[in-house]
Amino acid sequence: MVQSQFQSCIKACYECAEACDTCAAACLRETDPRMMARCIMLDDECAAICRLAAQLMSRATEHAHQLCQLCADICDACAQECASHQIQHCQDCAAACRRCADECRRMMQPTSGQGTSVGTHAH
Repeated sequence: MVQSQFQSCIKACYECAEACDTCAAACLRETDPRMMARCIMLDDECAAICRLAAQLMSRATEHAHQLCQLCADICDACAQECASHQIQHCQDCAAACRRCADECRRMMQPTSGQGTSVGTHAH
């Protein structure tokens, strides 16, 4: 069973990945998708890292915290790019990316009774 401290972050990661997939697909349908190339690239990167971070958290691996830091950084970059476009799907994606980055950073914060290596917890 997934440890409770990861559940909201895992959910945010999967929601972000879905928003990024939706945004990338919608960007490809825009009148001039070349203008959306950076947005599409970051959407793809963000969706991939979010899914990987969620998988590692689900497994409670020792590397989950490190990957969550990278996930938060990529989510920030994607949010910034998407927020620069006034298209609704980009705005929705930016919001999902911000939520995910916040959850990843919250998950990485030490709490009382928790060690920094999640791989040492009993299952």
